[in-house]
Amino acid sequence: MRIWSQCVKELAQFLRDRLTVALAFILPLLTLFIFGFAIRLEAKNIPVAVQDFDNSPLSRSYIERLYATNQLQSSRWDGIGSPQAALDQGIAKAAVIIPPEFSRRIKAGETSPVQVLVDGTDVNNARVIRSSIEATTRFFVRNSQLQTNPSLIQVRSRIWFNPGRQESLYIVPGTCAVILWIYPSLLSSIAMVREKEQGTIIQVYASSLSAEELILGKGLAYLIVGLGIAAVVISISVIIFGLRFAGDPTPFLISTPIFVASATMFGLMVGTRVPNVTTAVQAVATTGFLTALLLSGFIYPLSNIPFPLSLISNIIPTRYFIPIIRDGFVRGTGWLGVWFYLLMLMLLCLLLFNIARRNLSRMQLPD
Repeated sequence: MRIWSQCVKELAQFLRDRLTVALAFILPLLTLFIFGFAIRLEAKNIPVAVQDFDNSPLSRSYIERLYATNQLQSSRWDGIGSPQAALDQGIAKAAVIIPPEFSRRIKAGETSPVQVLVDGTDVNNARVIRSSIEATTRFFVRNSQLQTNPSLIQVRSRIWFNPGRQESLYIVPGTCAVILWIYPSLLSSIAMVREKEQGTIIQVYASSLSAEELILGKGLAYLIVGLGIAAVVISISVIIFGLRFAGDPTPFLISTPIFVASATMFGLMVGTRVPNVTTAVQAVATTGFLTALLLSGFIYPLSNIPFPLSLISNIIPTRYFIPIIRDGFVRGTGWLGVWFYLLMLMLLCLLLFNIARRNLSRMQLPD
């Protein structure tokens, strides 16, 4: 009963502060729009400079094939000088040089080399450009019936789970996970620190309310707020970005309250340790946002995280919720594929609650 009374008190204080309500619902939507529309991992419209010394119908057809996809496009290079200058000036990210005897050598059954220069400043982008040009060239050779020795092995690949290659199906669920980690933890940490700054925490210490009851009361209040944020963010994602459940939604529906509870417990843990709101915001932004963004598998694969940072990723709840939400909206494998992540979320939630409880118990006045 006292836990519920503490929860009602926290919700009343939350609703009276319009700035906090705006922080809880407007900023998550802005984050969703910025991440959902701005982050694109697949390189597109890469400027390529082409120098055609052959200028034959075959070479022009090859150039048209290079620009036929949405990955490569013609650069602003004017054709004066060498194409290396376009790379040096940043006008193009790659240069394709077609030799003078290109068409004649091919018609004679000889190999005709095509030189490709790729800007390696961005290593990942350089790999994408190189692979795209090589794949386009192989397609051009097959389509133009220029392949004299057909391979005995033919690979026919198909993209599973996301055949339309919609990046929003990958980015938006991960963004929702980051939002549901940052904002509930930020709100709960601010609520706890304000008790210290306003001096009302002394009244709590002097009352019969235990540390467990205070933590659970505040946690329940901001769990409700966090679930409200989740409902708004997921609804907008469904309407604007076209998210749909791919299979059994129950793992996602069960894990979401547990994940939001973990976020609120993390915020309360931070709030019991820091002295003021400014420090609380900085602590959540540094230890919460950066780890959720960089060490959770949201953008970068977990296998790419070097040691010893890879050890830190094992205790980040976002790392375990992102596979669950992506499974719910993209893969659809259900419990068989995500039960372990749900178990880890429960264990981390209990761990964060215990740390916050112990921190608050040390601060309380002895009986």
